[in-house]
Amino acid sequence: MRRRKLLVGGSVIVLALSGLILTGIRQSVVYFVTPSELAQAQERAAGKAYRLGGMVVQGSLQQDRGRREHRFVLTDGKTFVPVRFQGLPPDLFGEGRGAVVEGTVGADGTFQASTIMAKHSEEYRPPQDGQEGYRDLLKTLRPGEGGQASARGTRSTP
Repeated sequence: MRRRKLLVGGSVIVLALSGLILTGIRQSVVYFVTPSELAQAQERAAGKAYRLGGMVVQGSLQQDRGRREHRFVLTDGKTFVPVRFQGLPPDLFGEGRGAVVEGTVGADGTFQASTIMAKHSEEYRPPQDGQEGYRDLLKTLRPGEGGQASARGTRSTP
């Protein structure tokens, strides 16, 4: 009898913990959608957390540096979504570039972003001879020039 009570009690605890874990995972899931997919789910989208990915439309970026507010439009080539962000965007963020924003859709259809992640090329291209800054880069790589670390790991002074 005692063993049965222990088994039932343990089962209840395991089920309760499983339920809490599942609920936490469901609430933390953020969907990645394109502007077209977001537009199709407009009625259901309000208030839900999303990741929205697309290209920043040329000429759409408006910045209020004093208030650190940024307004721009993301597109997937078919649909356009206005985005509002308050904060400091990443250095690679700009017009004509890819971006992924996290946030929620407001009642007016504007995406209220809490985070901006700028997309960048995955292709590395080393600097070429004649390219701006090429000679300066080479100086930093040669010992004794440009303050590069010496063999012992200390910086040489110019």
